[in-house]
Amino acid sequence: MRDPYTVLGVSKSASEAEIKKAFRKLAKQYHPDQNRDNPKAQEKFSEVNQAYEILGDKTKRGQFDRGEIDAEGKEKFRGFEGFGGGGAGRQGGFGGGGFRQEHVDESSFADIINEMFGGAGRGQAGTKRRSAARAGDDVVANATLTLEEIVKGQKIRVALPVGKTVDVTVPNGVENGQQIRLKGQGMPGAGGGRNGDALITVTIRPHSLFKPDGTDLRLDLPVTLDEAVLGAKVRVPTLEGAVALSIPPMSSGGRVMRLKGKGLPDKAGKRGDILATLKITLPEEPDADLDAVMEKWRAKRV
Repeated sequence: MRDPYTVLGVSKSASEAEIKKAFRKLAKQYHPDQNRDNPKAQEKFSEVNQAYEILGDKTKRGQFDRGEIDAEGKEKFRGFEGFGGGGAGRQGGFGGGGFRQEHVDESSFADIINEMFGGAGRGQAGTKRRSAARAGDDVVANATLTLEEIVKGQKIRVALPVGKTVDVTVPNGVENGQQIRLKGQGMPGAGGGRNGDALITVTIRPHSLFKPDGTDLRLDLPVTLDEAVLGAKVRVPTLEGAVALSIPPMSSGGRVMRLKGKGLPDKAGKRGDILATLKITLPEEPDADLDAVMEKWRAKRV
């Protein structure tokens, strides 16, 4: 995390009004709703948010200026109680309750965002606005899954526009384009209102071998001419490793072989099948012996 003054583009002597003005300008510029197809803007928005969480809070700003916390708000060291007035400041000194009241009266990050994007009124309604409960806005993000991840049911890591990363459990029966809702993971509410939600749109990455067909997986399976005519055991790929499959004698090209339970899970967790379509392959180079066999076979059929 960069220096919050640098992020907001203000000097260390900037007033609270100047800091708030800078934040409002940058938050509006990089807000996810205005930059849905720009992940870099979303990262910038998160950085601006973090910077304002430090500089928009008198206590945190003072701690940062004194070197007590870093740019992420993490404590760097603990000063000696009372040394240089630090202890009194943390307890709200320099006028006691007056200091804390000034802090409460300042608009929070959520207040400012809701003013810009939530249509909240201003002016004389300011006090009522701070006290009224308002739900936070929903945020959107994308997650790309592989077929292997779907089968394993493992969690995937998703970066949200609010500046945090969450682990999302892949639900059974997930489909391409499906939206997963994460309750309370969106923008913070104001005045005690609930947080918004995060809406994760799932994209299933195309596979080099398998094509989903519902919960089944379709596969083109190459077999040699002798395997198709005489029958054989061949190795067939699955999402969990290759398995043996018996090809019956005299299997024509286009025949579909079924591997039960090797497909994708449905909503109840029951898995579909792999449907392997036989594709007969011939030698790439001329083969005199094969030609002779075929000539003999053709002569018998005339």
